[in-house]
Amino acid sequence: MTAPRCTHTVTGWQDVPLYVPEYGNPDGIPVVLIHGWSQSHQSWTRQLSGPLAEHCRLIVPDLRGHGLSGKPDATEAYDNSAPWAGDLHAIIETLALKRPLLIGWSMGGWVVQDYLRVQGDKAISGFSLIGSSGSTGRYSPVEALERRENDSAVRATDMYGEELGANLVATVAFLKACFATPPDPDDLAIMTGFNMLCPPHVRLASRKRHEDYGPDLAKTSVPALVQWGVHERLAVSPMPEKTVEILPNGRAIKYAHSGHAPFWEETEAFNADLLAFAQSCYAKDRT
Repeated sequence: MTAPRCTHTVTGWQDVPLYVPEYGNPDGIPVVLIHGWSQSHQSWTRQLSGPLAEHCRLIVPDLRGHGLSGKPDATEAYDNSAPWAGDLHAIIETLALKRPLLIGWSMGGWVVQDYLRVQGDKAISGFSLIGSSGSTGRYSPVEALERRENDSAVRATDMYGEELGANLVATVAFLKACFATPPDPDDLAIMTGFNMLCPPHVRLASRKRHEDYGPDLAKTSVPALVQWGVHERLAVSPMPEKTVEILPNGRAIKYAHSGHAPFWEETEAFNADLLAFAQSCYAKDRT
């Protein structure tokens, strides 16, 4: 994995320490890449070098409860918008990010929407939701919930448990469900390793949320993308389609050969799309 150009420790909501590595061009377009549930900043390995990194200042935090960031015990540290929005706000303010883009994968898309709910979009230039949606839990479309509930790997019940063997088996199955084409064994081993840094209580509190972000998305004025793979098993149709419909300035990009992680499975196309989006948002801001 590419080594970070520098790392920061940011004091997040209610003094939780956040590990925030930085990559890319320090004078480039500021882009915050926000990983998904039970993951870490290492999810973005394939974005941290090449043209995207040459043109962008990439801020790649470990979310609270994940990776090398602090892991409070309280359910209230994860089950509502305030902690996640407060952490993102702290990162933007501490690192003096001028109108960054917020790019959220899976649960990271919820974190972006938590920020929009609490802070609005005045301080950002655009955002993308990757394999994510504008609703969670009981607010999700019924047909999508049924598909997820019938997929045991996506349901991932044993990832909430303390029994290590069952937890590991469920974690590996969940990771495989994120891809249309399974990652090679070495990559899967690394992914499993950083997923296991997220404790069961964090996994449970952060995933079992019931949120309707529709009213928050409808208020946005900045450009937005909704990106997903055709072979998606987590943010299944019609979740992403309905999210695009809500956004006043939203646009969809679908990836024909990807599942839940197009940034990994179709890296070249994804990175080109993200760079073009960042440059268009930056040009719009300058105008």
